[in-house]
Amino acid sequence: MKKKHTLFVCRFLLTMMVSVIMMPAVAQGDIVQQADGYEWPQQEDVRAKLRQWQDLKFGVLLHWGIYAVPGIVESWSICDENWIRRDTTMSYQQYMDWYFSLADKFCPRDFDARQWARVCREAGMKYMIFTTKHHDGFCMWDSRETDFTIARHAFRDDPRKDVLRHVFDAFRQQQLMIGAYFSKPDWHSQFYWWDVFAKKGRNVNYPVEQFPWRWKQFKQYTHRQIHEIMANYGPVDILWLDGGWVYPENRGQDIDMPGLAAMARELQPGLLIVDRTIRGPYENYQTPEQSIPKAQILHPWESCISLSDDWGYVRKPRWKSARKIVNTLAEIVAKGGNLVLGVGPTPEGLIEPEAVSRLRDIGRWLSVNGRAIYATVTTPYDHEGNLWFTQSKDGRSIFVICCVGDGETVPSKVSWHHHLPAKGQQIRLLATGKRLRHTMVGDSVEVPIPPSVSETFVMEIR
Repeated sequence: MKKKHTLFVCRFLLTMMVSVIMMPAVAQGDIVQQADGYEWPQQEDVRAKLRQWQDLKFGVLLHWGIYAVPGIVESWSICDENWIRRDTTMSYQQYMDWYFSLADKFCPRDFDARQWARVCREAGMKYMIFTTKHHDGFCMWDSRETDFTIARHAFRDDPRKDVLRHVFDAFRQQQLMIGAYFSKPDWHSQFYWWDVFAKKGRNVNYPVEQFPWRWKQFKQYTHRQIHEIMANYGPVDILWLDGGWVYPENRGQDIDMPGLAAMARELQPGLLIVDRTIRGPYENYQTPEQSIPKAQILHPWESCISLSDDWGYVRKPRWKSARKIVNTLAEIVAKGGNLVLGVGPTPEGLIEPEAVSRLRDIGRWLSVNGRAIYATVTTPYDHEGNLWFTQSKDGRSIFVICCVGDGETVPSKVSWHHHLPAKGQQIRLLATGKRLRHTMVGDSVEVPIPPSVSETFVMEIR
């Protein structure tokens, strides 16, 4: 993943301009409209899985690979784009050689997928996405298509060397929906970055129209790798394809998505496919990165946002607070989306204590306020100020989430003028069930907040 993807940003801003701000209060899974190129999947089993996924609201995106060894940005340092910064004492080829040699140092002896899964379950996460292969081409499973895998290098003698199997099994045991991140570009493959030509930018570095036989090899290589994952690692719910610049209109980079999707879904019926930033039938939900849409969106979407400033492990991370993530989740859900939170395990194979403590605090909040998040739907008005609104699918409960930011204190009273309680309805503090007194002041309702409340809180109107 890249922090600034110009093409995606332009398309996403267009999404924001055309999205409808006020939506009817109906279950998101029942909306079959098309907007901004979004196409609802035609297969009923895929649509059923998509509705199930929309109810989950909160997941984890695990970036882990050889880039964890030095604690640097994932893959991107071997790309020559002008936003990249790297060691200037090395030539580009020396840097490439150094980077790829990290495979011989990546030996995560403390690797414990059960710890990951347990921590994520305690955080209230309901689905996971794991990086099977990032842009650098390093495979986190025992691929037969390349030697550039964790199972063939420093970790090869460890019984856990087929990492993907242990990760998927651990998260299934914790009952999370399973997703496989897979990078369409592969900067280690000679079928994509061919040493006959200089490397320039992120794209294929040879003219595909002059060497169609070589591109065919890359396409077959990609299909065979995805077949390995879909056929050999148990039930998979999501195939999350990154590298949106690999598509037919860009230098003829056609990897035959119809054939790939048909193959994957034959092996994994109902599989959700997320061909990121490529509008059409193979982007079952859209994925704004490190951002939140400005308004509600009708079609399925997911903000992918990291817990620190980085997707993978770095040595001196700047962490977001648990409160910041809770507030982010509330806003996203009120706008109709899901949040997948980026977490990068250490090179030793564990989730860091600082991340664990934040995830547990998020889980503690969700354990008492989760009814306002999970399996909810949007309301016609998503927010007023720092109040965010969701509702139960049956429409009997409106949830008012009052977001309290870092360093802020809980207000002594709150008021709003949309989603007013009807005659006979009560307002209760969701975490405790305590009834809150409310009065009508003009066209608004006013609610005093008990002094015992010390963080973001939820009120239920029912």
